[in-house]
Amino acid sequence: MVGTFFFDGQALNGKSTYCSGSVVRSKSKSLVLTAGHCANTLKDATHRIFVPQYRYGLPAGTQPSGVFPIDEVYKDPRYPEEGKATRGPLSDLDFAFVVVAPNARGQIENVTGALTFTPTTSYEHNVTVVGYPDSIENNSTHKAITCDVPTSRFYGFRQMKMECKGYYGGVSGGPWIKGYNASARTGQVIGNVGGMGGGGDVDWISYSPIYGKDAQDLYNDADNGIGPKNVHRGTYQPPTDGPVLPGSGETWKHAKQIASGDFSGTGHSDLLVIWTDGEVTLYPGDGNGGFRPERQLLAPNADWKSAATITAGDFTGSNQFDLMVRWDDGRMTLHGDVGSNGLNGGTEMAPSGSIWSHATQIAAGRFNAATYVTDLMVRWSDGELSLFTNVSAGTMGQEYKLKDPNSTWKDATLLTAGQYSGNQKWDLMVRWSSGALNNYVGTTTGGLGSEQPIHGPNKTWTHSVIMTTGQYTGDGLTNDLIIRWSDGETTMYKDTRMNNLGTEIMIAPPA
Repeated sequence: MVGTFFFDGQALNGKSTYCSGSVVRSKSKSLVLTAGHCANTLKDATHRIFVPQYRYGLPAGTQPSGVFPIDEVYKDPRYPEEGKATRGPLSDLDFAFVVVAPNARGQIENVTGALTFTPTTSYEHNVTVVGYPDSIENNSTHKAITCDVPTSRFYGFRQMKMECKGYYGGVSGGPWIKGYNASARTGQVIGNVGGMGGGGDVDWISYSPIYGKDAQDLYNDADNGIGPKNVHRGTYQPPTDGPVLPGSGETWKHAKQIASGDFSGTGHSDLLVIWTDGEVTLYPGDGNGGFRPERQLLAPNADWKSAATITAGDFTGSNQFDLMVRWDDGRMTLHGDVGSNGLNGGTEMAPSGSIWSHATQIAAGRFNAATYVTDLMVRWSDGELSLFTNVSAGTMGQEYKLKDPNSTWKDATLLTAGQYSGNQKWDLMVRWSSGALNNYVGTTTGGLGSEQPIHGPNKTWTHSVIMTTGQYTGDGLTNDLIIRWSDGETTMYKDTRMNNLGTEIMIAPPA
């Protein structure tokens, strides 16, 4: 089901092929996936064909599956018309579909089999990547090359990358197949060679866009025969899957601290942000994974620049969340009912110079409490882990030591808490310095709960800078994990479970 293209003036047995593509399942049984920059040329060509399982030296009639004329080309018009590819964020849209007419053997899917077009929310997979290097110099027999390889995140873009030599020009559009079964001719296509630089600048590193809502919408249009046909820029604007927060990653790089909580008393979470210039803003949640217009709580100021770490809980038991702040000088303050009162002077919980200057991470939760979020998990600079229960205005409640000082928990880089197991009592989520992510289910005053690994050491996740969990969607659980990455991209993992991340949504794009 993988092949290559020929267009105006290219001989079937000439010195070069043009791009790669793969047959994907569709209602019409006539759909081929390729790259957006390949579609730029194909849409303007007069004569154009797709040749699955192309064999150099054979005439059209004796190719393994024959040749298939191209009827229509579907691409996102935001992807640039000129040149091989954009080098900016629009390279995330480097995918396209072509519709081919049947040949004497029938519809292409019935002749070749087909892969299943499969959007994904993660960057790490094991895939089979297939493509046709386009020139005699790089591929004397014009045979397709194949590599079974792990993928990782191409940081700064919504793209995957893989490392395998020999992927010269011509492999663009070639599929990245998960779970490929050669005998059954099945597999899930989760990417195509494309993206930054048209899929790469050297033969041993290749990129692929992540298939999100934009790709799904384009597939749906091609599958249903609606929308763009040999589209030219500006004739079609598909929906986009983001962002849902204002500003770019360049802005969100300056989000110093974030916290989730029902500050507005609406029954779902809002996002509170402290910026590097001391400004504090609130983004009210809409309960469906989106946000309403920004509300400024404090203008830029010198005082709030020194907020070292924050968390939110209902420590005052009013059904509106409060903000707990640990300051650079060791002070702890509690700001009650932020949504109604704004950020007043707050209640001092510990004075300047206190032991709390060593509270490296704090995370509010309902680990022991029955009703309100009044517990506070603290990871100290020496690796000690403490749980404070019954925290309220003016008192830190009762302390329970969960871990003595130790070297292991010094590497607990980020903490958050939520209902990942679906229980009333919350679990503790830890991102370690290695990028590993673990959930501790059933954590309470008696100790840490059972460890549920979400993923092991992960280079991408070492770039996660801030982590918070809220109830941003309609399932009634505090299990929507938000990550702000080092390039400013901010993502939400909706409905995260105790041992796997939820559906990933980009809510602010990377810088």
